This record gives sequence, structure tokens and C-alpha cells, in this order.
Amino acid sequence: MKKFCLFCVLALALLPATAQETVPAGFELWSATSLKQLSQELSKKAAADAHHSAIQRFPDYSNDYALFARREADGIPEWHETEADVFFVQTGTATLVVGGTLEGAQNIDPHEKRNGTITGGIRRKLGPGDVVRISAKTPHQLLLEGAHEFTYFVIKVKGY
Repeated sequence: MKKFCLFCVLALALLPATAQETVPAGFELWSATSLKQLSQELSKKAAADAHHSAIQRFPDYSNDYALFARREADGIPEWHETEADVFFVQTGTATLVVGGTLEGAQNIDPHEKRNGTITGGIRRKLGPGDVVRISAKTPHQLLLEGAHEFTYFVIKVKGY
């Protein structure tokens, strides 16, 4: 009986340690299920947007932040002076125009330009599972070319 009581006391003492996990600071998990649901929510927003796109931005950290984007039409050319982009394609297909020169763009935020035209860029077809890294100061644009939707997860790496 004494052994059983000792076992119960030890088990109760260890219970709080096993019941509460400590998640490391900065840890994030975006499951395939949650991204699929988010894509459906963003579809409604994209339908009401003039550019037929919608973005969900996630928490901002000192070196990076993430966002999830859904496009239902071509994107506009863009250029980021201090951020690299890493795209993880989820659904749909698109053509990425990257590199060259961005002409006629406007500053929309400090260190960011949009609109205009990319001349001299290369074209790469993107589909589900593809991962692309775009360096800072590199013009880029997504073209759907007849596709109905394109969703992608983006890690924005700061500090260039």
C-alpha cells in the first residue's frame, strides 16, 4: 500500500509537467488544413478586390514575417529594396516574371515599388510544391495566364 501511495504522489507531481507544453518563442505552425481553409476565406476577399487578390499577414519577427496570398488574376510588378521573398506554391499555376528592370513603377511604401513594366526579365512556370527565392532589389510579377487561382505561402526575409 505504501508503494502504491508513493506512486500516486509521484504521478501527481509529474502531471503538471506533462500536461503543459512550453512552445518555443517564435514557433509557428500552419497546417495544410488551416491553409486550405484560409484560401477559401481569401477567395471571398479576392472576389471583392480590384486586383482580384487577397493576403493574410502573420506575426512579424525581427528577421522575417510570413503571409499567405491568393490571386485570381495577374499580379502587378513589384520590387522590394530590403526584403527577399521565398514563395511556397500551394495551388494553381502561374508564370513568374523575375529579374530585368522595373520601369515606370511608383514608390508605395519606403523601400517598395509597384506597378510599371518589367523589361528583360525571365519567365518561369510555377505549380504546387514549387519553392522560389527572389532576392531583394529584384523585380518580379506573377501572371496567371488563364488559370483561375493561385495560392502561395511567402516568407519575407528582412534586412538586405
